[in-house]
Amino acid sequence: MSTQRRWRSSERIALRVLEELGYKIIETKKVVKIRGVDVCEIDAIVEEESGVKYAVEIKAGKIDVSGIRQAYVNAALLGLKPLIISKGFADRSAEELAKELGVKVIELSDYFLIEAEELELIVRSSIESIIDEALSTIVELQNPSPSDLEFLKNIAKAHTVPELARDLNASINEVIDRIKDLQAKKVLPKTTKSYRILRTYAQIVILMSNLRNSLEQLNAILRELLERK
Repeated sequence: MSTQRRWRSSERIALRVLEELGYKIIETKKVVKIRGVDVCEIDAIVEEESGVKYAVEIKAGKIDVSGIRQAYVNAALLGLKPLIISKGFADRSAEELAKELGVKVIELSDYFLIEAEELELIVRSSIESIIDEALSTIVELQNPSPSDLEFLKNIAKAHTVPELARDLNASINEVIDRIKDLQAKKVLPKTTKSYRILRTYAQIVILMSNLRNSLEQLNAILRELLERK
């Protein structure tokens, strides 16, 4: 599993654990600005039943001294209490620093002990989250130009980037630059790193474009029929 996919999985699990512990998720991926400049991003802002709010840092692995300091400073920037969800402490010094600075640490290994039925619910919830995320991404995609559409068709046919480059008689760097251009124009999602998933999105965009053209043709036919009447 890639580091990014591992972190995303940890993020979903961590947010579910927080909700099960009674925390209310107020915001995720909170960008902190100082005089209009982005200085950091906090994974989540949560509120416990007493009304106390926390700035949450989610770690896929164990937390070290550097991570403790980061969580403490980031929370201080928003005037919130620091909270970390991780798989425990990397060493004793990290544990002692967390106590000294008042950083609350929830260890996933202490809470993520589940039965088969609970696992099924988590898997189902994860699938629903993935579908919801994909649909939200698709809605935000922009209509491709004719030349973009032709490139998307090549992406849809090729199974790998080298194969795509060969089909277009181009270098791999040229192909990657073209993909980045489509991502910049929001024809393809920026967050997708896997070519396999990018290829799926290309197929979806093509399907949506064909459907849009079909609807426009149908509307034109209907207008013509109404004008004849």
